[in-house]
Amino acid sequence: MKSLKILAAIAAVVVLFAAIKFFFITSGSAGKGAKGPGKPGAMMPTAVNVFVAASQEMTNDVYTTGSIIANEEVVLMPEISGKVVKLNINEGGAVKRGQLLVKINDSDFQAQLKKLELQAAITKEKIDRLKQLLAVSGASQEEYDVMVNLARTVDTDIEFVRSQIAKTEIRAPFDGVVGLKYISTGSFVTNTTRIATVQQLDKVKIDFSVPERYFNVMRKNSVIDFTLSDNSTVFHARVYAIEPKIDPTTRTIQLRALAVNHGMLYPGAFVKVVLPLRDISDAIMIPTQAIIPILKGKKVFLYKGGKAREAEVETGIRTDESIQIISGISPGDSVITTGFVQLINDSPVRVIR
Repeated sequence: MKSLKILAAIAAVVVLFAAIKFFFITSGSAGKGAKGPGKPGAMMPTAVNVFVAASQEMTNDVYTTGSIIANEEVVLMPEISGKVVKLNINEGGAVKRGQLLVKINDSDFQAQLKKLELQAAITKEKIDRLKQLLAVSGASQEEYDVMVNLARTVDTDIEFVRSQIAKTEIRAPFDGVVGLKYISTGSFVTNTTRIATVQQLDKVKIDFSVPERYFNVMRKNSVIDFTLSDNSTVFHARVYAIEPKIDPTTRTIQLRALAVNHGMLYPGAFVKVVLPLRDISDAIMIPTQAIIPILKGKKVFLYKGGKAREAEVETGIRTDESIQIISGISPGDSVITTGFVQLINDSPVRVIR
């Protein structure tokens, strides 16, 4: 029994040595196959695709979306509480600046005003008499001064009451179009009651945003083209304001343009915006997949003399499939676009397409 165990152990050792020898023979064969014929130690060329860089004309347009908003818009809300006694709102109609739209009951204020105006008249008469008496020493200077101060107090009260009466009137702040009304004559309103809206629509604003990489090329007075989702007509607007801060959430810049409205543009509408930037006549564009990020920038592999050569590049404008190369590549260079995992600088390559 013991001899059988010894024989089994010897057999196991023999099998192990045979397996190890087979592994090294196989590895050696694979290593010899990976070398080029007649070139000991040489690596087999990596099959790659290349793109020949060339100068081309590039139309640098930015495509985005936006919304239309009124040039001016206000929500009509009263400053004081009270019952509406007059409602001069023609829903959807035009209004002129200063036109009376809503009148709130002001009978209490009117009564206070009449009382104060009467008091002011009496005080004025007393001042006139005291002035005459003061001239002949029939009254003291103190009595005269007290009455003058009283008159000033009454005048201040009159101004306050008149300001309260003014708050009972809501007038159109500018020429525009009034929207739907939410109250009726006789309604009791407070300073939180929404009455209607007034919008200025002879001009409209276009709000849109673009990616942050265009921050340095945005300019005021740039003309944009835009279309409505249900209309192929091309409209034009001029950029007049640029938000100086990049949105940290969306990484975009907010812009606002102004367009003349000929009756076809309505606030809230969705628009497709085209922002033309300067055209580039000699742009070098390569496929985006050729760019390899590195620690301090970006690089590409160029095909030169049967080998892959690294080249650091500076990029510019990016499109859906291409990216502009500002420096690092010249027209005519062959840019490798596949097989980056196997490539190092000066490694042999074979172009298959």
